[in-house]
Amino acid sequence: MTIYPDFARLSINSATTKKWTLAEVVEGCVKAGIPAIGPWRDRVEEAGLDKAARLIKDAGLRVSSLCRGGFLTAPDAEGQAAALADNRAAILEAVALDTRELFLVVGGLAPGEKDVVAARRRVADRLADLVPFAEKNGVRLVLEPLHPMYAADRALISTLGQALDLAAPFDASTVGVAVDTFHVWWDPELKAQIERAGRENRIASYQVCDFNMPIAADPLLSRGYMGDGVVDFATIGTWVRDAGYTGDIEVEIFNQEIWDTDGNTVLSTVKDRYAELVLPYA
Repeated sequence: MTIYPDFARLSINSATTKKWTLAEVVEGCVKAGIPAIGPWRDRVEEAGLDKAARLIKDAGLRVSSLCRGGFLTAPDAEGQAAALADNRAAILEAVALDTRELFLVVGGLAPGEKDVVAARRRVADRLADLVPFAEKNGVRLVLEPLHPMYAADRALISTLGQALDLAAPFDASTVGVAVDTFHVWWDPELKAQIERAGRENRIASYQVCDFNMPIAADPLLSRGYMGDGVVDFATIGTWVRDAGYTGDIEVEIFNQEIWDTDGNTVLSTVKDRYAELVLPYA
């Protein structure tokens, strides 16, 4: 495949072309000259793990990350054991796909629960349980803070600072953090926390998409192409660059209109917006 220098760090998260199979995402990236993908585990499972790994490798693509593990807040022993088993399976999937980066969305409150402090404590405890297995297998657990509107049901970690505090007891080679523009653009401490993440060598991923207004009826679908919303990519990108991050830049978009668009058109638009709004500051 032909990879143009401007797009050498660009990666497409498979959620961006949600209706495509893994094989179609791989084919689309090859045609578009995009050198990396970030598959979701459901697409890998559909293809079969061994077949998925061969498909990506044979196409000459690299895997920027695997989405996702996490959901570590179960209060009962059975739920905790199930979460650990699933996350250990995800770690082995990351190994098979030849990526070091496994995203963790830590989870929200248990049904009927209101004790946020206790739920966050359980996240820290389960993370400590997972770290030795991740370290043994050479995989980095990537803590992704999510926008606060998802705190109750998806991620009780809402800021980069919280993610870094959670990561602090562990070696940076085993627990890192993600900077996802959709989730963190609003944070008044973002510059300082990106600088901190750089000093601590914990930036494991930089994900880009925009924060669209008005919020969609399903808040999960409020992401957009870079340039369609309120995110200042020049400023955030500069902070991430100056913090020393040189890895892949992954585009992850949840948006029904984009999902309903031909995938090749989506990749073309992503490349145009990336070249205009992200690359100059990368």
